[in-house]
Amino acid sequence: MFTINVYLRLALIAGGFAAGAILWAAYGFWYGFPFLLIAIVLLIGYLLLGTILSTNQLLSKMQLEEAEKRLKLTLFPGLLLMGYKGVYYMTHGALAMQKKDMNGAENWLKKALASGLPSDNERGAAMLQLAVVYGSKGNRQSAINQIAEIKKLNITEPMLREQIKDMEKQLKMMQQSMNPSMVGMMAKGFRPGSKRRQPRVR
Repeated sequence: MFTINVYLRLALIAGGFAAGAILWAAYGFWYGFPFLLIAIVLLIGYLLLGTILSTNQLLSKMQLEEAEKRLKLTLFPGLLLMGYKGVYYMTHGALAMQKKDMNGAENWLKKALASGLPSDNERGAAMLQLAVVYGSKGNRQSAINQIAEIKKLNITEPMLREQIKDMEKQLKMMQQSMNPSMVGMMAKGFRPGSKRRQPRVR
């Protein structure tokens, strides 16, 4: 998708308003109107869409520092369109995961899901990332629950569907690797390596 460089956009907004105001004052409203209109359209686009598209382009290239700086240029996230607001939080979550900040990632991803995402593909991607976060924190059951919820969605992206299958396989392997007899003994209070009490001699 074509995007205008955010710095160029901001420069055009400032220049458009400045040129429009000067021409309006010098020659009348209609001379300055085209420049004002261009500036207003660019400003509305910036407020409603933010810098999310260009941020995700940088993130896909693993330019993490640049992506984080670009995302911070979305100065008014509360004004973003509903779907873009969710993607904004989801992108924050992806950046937090790259920095191994799993608690931060969990909070951002939950915000993304609560704010709304454009389609089931985006919702599935956010839920998959949340399942990965839960898995990394050892919360296997929550990860399994996330996968179960993803299966209720209409996922159409082939790559995302493969990633979901891979995650499901990993969770099943984790479950199978647990020794059922050990789990039973742990539930009864047995601890590996503990000494059995000798019967009392009468």
